[in-house]
Amino acid sequence: MTLPPCCATSYTTGEPARHERPLLKSRRKSMSNVHVIGAGMTRLGKHLARSVKDLSREAIDAALLDATLDKSAVQAAWFCNTRQGALEGQHGVRGQASLRAYGFESIPIFNTDNACASSSSGLFQAFAAVEAGLFEVALVVGTEKMNFPEKRDAMFEAFKGSWDRELADEHLARLLALGDEIVPPESADGGAAERSVFMDIYSAQARFHMKLYGTTVEQIAHVAAKNHWHSQWNPFAQYRHPMTVEEVLADKMIAWPITRSMCAPMTDGACALVVASTRFVKKMNLGARAVKIRGIGVSSSSNRTGNEVSRHLTRVAATRAYEMAAAGPADISVAELHDASAIAEILHMENCGFCEYGAGGPMVASGATRLGGKLPINVSGGLHSKGHPIGATGAIQVHDLVRQLRGEAGEAQVSGARLGLAENGGGFHGLEEAACVVTILESPGH
Repeated sequence: MTLPPCCATSYTTGEPARHERPLLKSRRKSMSNVHVIGAGMTRLGKHLARSVKDLSREAIDAALLDATLDKSAVQAAWFCNTRQGALEGQHGVRGQASLRAYGFESIPIFNTDNACASSSSGLFQAFAAVEAGLFEVALVVGTEKMNFPEKRDAMFEAFKGSWDRELADEHLARLLALGDEIVPPESADGGAAERSVFMDIYSAQARFHMKLYGTTVEQIAHVAAKNHWHSQWNPFAQYRHPMTVEEVLADKMIAWPITRSMCAPMTDGACALVVASTRFVKKMNLGARAVKIRGIGVSSSSNRTGNEVSRHLTRVAATRAYEMAAAGPADISVAELHDASAIAEILHMENCGFCEYGAGGPMVASGATRLGGKLPINVSGGLHSKGHPIGATGAIQVHDLVRQLRGEAGEAQVSGARLGLAENGGGFHGLEEAACVVTILESPGH
């Protein structure tokens, strides 16, 4: 099957959307033989009295129950975490510590720290191992404790570990310069004194998008309002109260034009996924609820310039995932995008080919990405309403899509969902994220 430059439709002209970099031609059919057969997670929020081991245990219990398996079926495990070293001194063997406490003995255990893309990276590694025939059943666990009130300074300092510390000043200066022609209004204050450095980065990206395409602050606020509205139906979400565009705009300023309700919070929580081969699924008669990993693409950053948007690492990862899945953007029924700030959802809608570059703001404002719209995005509430426990976030996106593709999402169900896409970025390097994983999942029975 040969894909056109982009299979999406422009929400500004109604014509087929076009990009500088066409999506790659895909094979005739997906070659994957790996499925998600179990998914479980904890409620997201501030779990001050709970440990990483405790949160992991709850998520694993839920995933194994969902897969109808005992832990003895698991042949290998990936443990994904970013904060235990910085905040608890557990710099190594994090997975061995947490999974041994659960009762896993002797199986291979691998530790994955890839910033916010940690658990999606762990999933990619587990996928590759099962696809290669090394294991029939593997476990991916993402767990994060970010809230330590007695270590407030360290909580914010830990974010700086997710970029090149040696080049941090140079990279930040380049990022901030992107949007320097867009001057905040005189009424805007200087923003929050205590904030993640990544919110300054997202602020610069928002202003650059405004400069290039005329994106408005109101359109960015539409993203946040939509996702806060979605999260009211997610029982696992950190925040479950709807917000209007006006309330989003009136919220506390973090770094103009980014307000507090446009930002992901500090979140504790865990998620576990059980992946298995097609052979195992058939042997155990699990096909009715097994969600196929139809495509998965991974990329890292490049030395592109700000104007070379089609070289963005998310576009590269998405192209690779579409190629493996033998699918295109128009085939996606529902998506979970890495909206650590509301502007990021707009950027990644464009990078994943759901609209042309510059059309993300109008697409959101049109209602097309809302539940019931043409392409529902972040029906879970997204990172800035559902929560963002960094090492677990990628696995949680997959968990949310598994529920959708099985038809188990309740009031948040996307009707007829067949293919779901998860886009998970991590860290920053140069002008973009340092790592990105895009995963395409298929509903059972297709």
